[in-house]
Amino acid sequence: DHRDLHSFPTRRSSDLKPEVSSLNLLLSRGWVQLVKSFRYLSMPMRWRLARVAAAVLWFAVPKRRHVILRNLELCFPELSRTERESLAKRVYVRLARAAIDHGTLWCGSAEDVRSLVHFHGIEHLLNPENRPVIVVSPHFAGLDAAGIALNTYVRGVSLYQTQSNPVWDEALLKGRLRFSNPVLIAKSGDSDLRRVMREMKTGLPFYYLPDMDHGRRNSIFVPFFGVEAATLPMVSRLARVMQAKVLWCIATMTETGYQVEISEAWENFPTNDPHADTCRLNAELETFIRQQPDQYLWVHRRFKTRPEGERSLY
Repeated sequence: DHRDLHSFPTRRSSDLKPEVSSLNLLLSRGWVQLVKSFRYLSMPMRWRLARVAAAVLWFAVPKRRHVILRNLELCFPELSRTERESLAKRVYVRLARAAIDHGTLWCGSAEDVRSLVHFHGIEHLLNPENRPVIVVSPHFAGLDAAGIALNTYVRGVSLYQTQSNPVWDEALLKGRLRFSNPVLIAKSGDSDLRRVMREMKTGLPFYYLPDMDHGRRNSIFVPFFGVEAATLPMVSRLARVMQAKVLWCIATMTETGYQVEISEAWENFPTNDPHADTCRLNAELETFIRQQPDQYLWVHRRFKTRPEGERSLY
């Protein structure tokens, strides 16, 4: 019964962003065209440009810098302030390289994308016995690269967050729709998940991002790097209702592109305890992050929602 699932929160009128100005739209169109031109850059040039962009963004966007440093302070208290700052700067470089690579992801051929993004374990996803299936893909720098490249192998279904800037929203959506015509559902309310379930029943893999703070509604608090984090128990509940297999999809940025690992189906999952299942998911994700901490997207406020009575961590 889908009513047993924790769904995404419905947007409220207070969540609506102000209208984007004409000047911002014009500048955004220019940035989109610039990103598309990056497809012609060599990989060494991409790295050089990424380091320059990261240095500029470090000083130009203090709000995000604060969020990254605070997240690292919470999750890696054993590191010194200098070590956390060095790690944060490497995160910025990864983010800049990922943005530059969108030139290939948005404009390159399927062969270009596959040359940039290499898969290991893709057979686990293509195996018809692994249906229905949930592909759990956390917020690593190669997240978009993995998602778009997967579409060159298999058609899937996923949820996406509409951007407040319509120019960027259109560019991101077109980029994700380029291959195999995947089903992309804008997050809007309880009906989202019902549509996902319908598509999964037809055999489409569900590409799901498990590690965002969606607020108190429908979330449970489970540890993430020792800090209680509001987390939707979606993977456990959906896997149980759909009797679905669950696979990890972990994207690693390399010096020359991306390496994406698709795991075998999780064993002994789900159980009858969504809380324990979600704790397991976060614990395994933490292990992946510790192996490559500079590749995780620490820019979002993962610990924004706090348990009752606890003050903000930001």
